[in-house]
Amino acid sequence: MSTATPLLGPELLARLEKMELVSRKIFRGRMKGERRSRRKGQSVEFADFRNYVPGDDLRFIDWNTYARLDRLFLKMFLEEEDLHFYALVDASESMDFGNPTKLDYAKQLAAALGFVGLVRGDRVKIETLGQPPGRSPVFRGRRGLWPMLDHVGGFAPGETTPLAQGVKNFCLRNSGKGIVVLMSDLMDKAGFEGALRYLVAQEMDVYVVHVLSAEELEPDLQGDLRLVDCEDADVAEVTVSAALMARYKRTLAGFIESARDFCTRRGMAYLLAKNEIPLETLITDYLARRGLVR
Repeated sequence: MSTATPLLGPELLARLEKMELVSRKIFRGRMKGERRSRRKGQSVEFADFRNYVPGDDLRFIDWNTYARLDRLFLKMFLEEEDLHFYALVDASESMDFGNPTKLDYAKQLAAALGFVGLVRGDRVKIETLGQPPGRSPVFRGRRGLWPMLDHVGGFAPGETTPLAQGVKNFCLRNSGKGIVVLMSDLMDKAGFEGALRYLVAQEMDVYVVHVLSAEELEPDLQGDLRLVDCEDADVAEVTVSAALMARYKRTLAGFIESARDFCTRRGMAYLLAKNEIPLETLITDYLARRGLVR
């Protein structure tokens, strides 16, 4: 069965088709794409003039300008380029929580951004933290939509790769420049800092989408509870009181702020994504304001 219905609906696809991914950095692609680069190259769209220097291609001299000014100028053109777009999805057990689950929300976001890249001729690669060694599929062009949706739709919770190790493996597999969007709840007992440092070292244009559920942000709990960690089976018995709930919210707020501050200090874009935010709003408003799409 096709995964198109649960991931991306036709109305959202129609809206996304008019958008494009935007890099805050300049990367040189391998193939011609549909976007206009800030680099100057060879195309049919004029960009500017510059002074001729010995060794320049004589074919691009503007002889009309030379006839008027008796000086040599080279025509410069906007170059079309393609872009690498990478989405890295956390598929650990902790992401299998909420309604919709954090993993389902991340899969939808990855597929939506991937589609934006496909319609612009970008190279799209979507992986999970536990991606096995070897070459994962690269999608390109509109005909890559259905294979991409099938690929992302197959992501299932339960991967046990630690956050830092998963991101490190991703960086070793993907050395190309481009945009990378990490979609994770950042919940790892070893912390998230090590994982994000690997992304900083890649010199990519990094976006961290911190996916949390409404139930985590505003838990509705009371009484005596036995809490079991879904990833390592640690058990804690607690009595939920007003004081404990206030402490939980302070701890959560500190966790979110530390992630935001860590990213901001290192030039990474951070976005807290609550699973109740409509996907279209997340992309066309929140991510557009952060410069990922336009």
